[in-house]
Amino acid sequence: MISQHIHILLADDDQADCLLFKDALQELPVSASLTTVQNGEQVMEELTQNGKKLPDVLFLDINMPRKSGFATLGEIKRNNGLQKLPVIMFSTSSDLESIKKVFRDAAHYYICKPVEFSNWKKVIYEALTLVTEKDHSLPLEENFMITGASIVIPDNPKK
Repeated sequence: MISQHIHILLADDDQADCLLFKDALQELPVSASLTTVQNGEQVMEELTQNGKKLPDVLFLDINMPRKSGFATLGEIKRNNGLQKLPVIMFSTSSDLESIKKVFRDAAHYYICKPVEFSNWKKVIYEALTLVTEKDHSLPLEENFMITGASIVIPDNPKK
């Protein structure tokens, strides 16, 4: 079970996906705050504001206007102050080349956006469990994809 409060930054230009993410997060047994932005430029503004605490994790959509998730991930990993931020790539694409690219570019994990709401909850819970229990080291390639397949979500004490 996740005991700490988690600050989440979600970067996604699809409002429906943002709403699904928020609704799934609210049903999970976690204490979390969620900030959403619509593109990579806004991500970098959020992450580089002077005096602002970094989020505990960034869920970063690959396909966004103005600055893609690929470009944003590269910028984050080239910034010494942001390199250790856990970045979970989040996309509707299950394109193997895209997945390999973000693995090589040092994303922490990759989630292919689920279709079913129950699976949204599972992948988000699995991702949050991984980033709060680990030392933020990068996973091996075979552990890079988060599917939620083996996750059991505990009862939600908030309900």
